[in-house]
Amino acid sequence: MPRTPKHPPFTRRSLLRTLGGGAVLGALAGCGVPGAYVAPGDRPAADLSARDRRLTWANWPLYIDSDEKHPNRRPTLEAFEKQTGIAVDYVEEINDNDEFFGKISPALMNHQQTGRDLIVISDWMCARFVRLGWVQEMDRARQPQVAQHLDPLLRSPAFDPGRKFTVPWQSGITGIAYNRRKLGREIQRVSDLWAPGLKGRVTLLSGLDEAFALLMQGNGVDITRWTADDFHRVCDQVQRHIRSGQIRRFTGNDYTKDLVSGDVLACQAYSGDVIQLQADNPDIHFVVPEEGAELWADSLMIPDRARHKANAELLVDHYYRPEVAAALASWVNYVCPVPAARDVLAAAKDRDTAALAENPLIFPDPTMRRRLAVARDITSTERLDFARRWNRIVGL
Repeated sequence: MPRTPKHPPFTRRSLLRTLGGGAVLGALAGCGVPGAYVAPGDRPAADLSARDRRLTWANWPLYIDSDEKHPNRRPTLEAFEKQTGIAVDYVEEINDNDEFFGKISPALMNHQQTGRDLIVISDWMCARFVRLGWVQEMDRARQPQVAQHLDPLLRSPAFDPGRKFTVPWQSGITGIAYNRRKLGREIQRVSDLWAPGLKGRVTLLSGLDEAFALLMQGNGVDITRWTADDFHRVCDQVQRHIRSGQIRRFTGNDYTKDLVSGDVLACQAYSGDVIQLQADNPDIHFVVPEEGAELWADSLMIPDRARHKANAELLVDHYYRPEVAAALASWVNYVCPVPAARDVLAAAKDRDTAALAENPLIFPDPTMRRRLAVARDITSTERLDFARRWNRIVGL
């Protein structure tokens, strides 16, 4: 097994916990609140980058490399500051997508500055920002590393064709985790979750945006173009499995506790979590089912009215240099959005670091890559009805 990161990464895949949160997002994105949308011409502000060499970056806790002896130091970020002379105010203030949306939405809908030049949020939430016109298009002329090295699988999600407004920070896979020794066999398909021997020993994710894609893939659906009928079919199936007792419960990231204890034998899971679990229990496996799995990302964006846009664009490009991406990947152990970083890690003198290049949960192998897809996001017009039905099913 490749080594685990020196500090387990904080969980960033937040849940849409209440219908109210979804309703607010849907209302803002809909035509019922025309003032919420910001037209392209109203998004920029005077860019002070040339004379004010700094920027403010909001990110999640423990989502960047740190120095082992000095945890408050961030080597890849310090390297950028030294190379460019740009000072970065790095703020670990994002703990939940919905919470952060609520924090900065009043400024954005009123065409005001947020005090942040760069933010990192999950792609399903990025989609709402893009639709509302709350983020600025990046200048790829300042980002040759992004243009060259961004993983083709992540280049053109439905909500942002060509990644004009967003650039993946780190990525991950929603698949199936299971205890091979206790289960006594392999899991290969989504339908394996519904085997009689797993009755009462299966969990699904409770978040609407986190759960639906993998279940659709089990039905053979192309999740890049799924329909409302596909969604309701999944809901009908889940309700049947609840009534039969097949599904033990719906979880946030606490599914890891059930899996480790053995109360659950198979569950929906995130690839980054499983890397951590395998360090202590090699019997825990992660599988991208034969029908496929969802590839997702947490992405960098430059909000409207940012005063240091050019500086932020340079910082984004810095993290797409393969050697920088490799240093970050070796620390956080998520799916690296820069495939070229694999060769950098493979050439490392440290044996454990080099082993990371062979971990398919950091650098998916060709077979796994063919099974991965980025799901079409839930639109604002769909969200209210879908959230209402899903939350009734899971008990939110």
